[in-house]
Amino acid sequence: MDRHSTGRRGEYLAEQFLLERGYRIVKRNFRLGRHGEIDLIAYDGAALVFIEVKYRRTATYGTPEDAVTADKRQQLRRIAEGFLAITALQAREYRFDVIAIEEEADGSVSIRHWKNAFW
Repeated sequence: MDRHSTGRRGEYLAEQFLLERGYRIVKRNFRLGRHGEIDLIAYDGAALVFIEVKYRRTATYGTPEDAVTADKRQQLRRIAEGFLAITALQAREYRFDVIAIEEEADGSVSIRHWKNAFW
């Protein structure tokens, strides 16, 4: 599976995970010019949630959470600010979550959801 397909699989699994928990997806793969992309944007009740999905098939490069570096967090903040500035979505509160997915050799997956992972 190439990197693009792997990323899409992770995003699909994360979206299904969130839908099962009552989240309402409002945007997938929101791109803000050259600043980058936020994987999923959803409502959890009244809270608007910007979600970074990290999917790993091997531990060679560490855990999925390890990939959400300080630079990545700053990039996600900038993209979220841009999203809020150009959309009419209302949110009294918003947060950043990380969904970490690891696939085992047998194809099973484990999903960890970090709410309020950073600010």
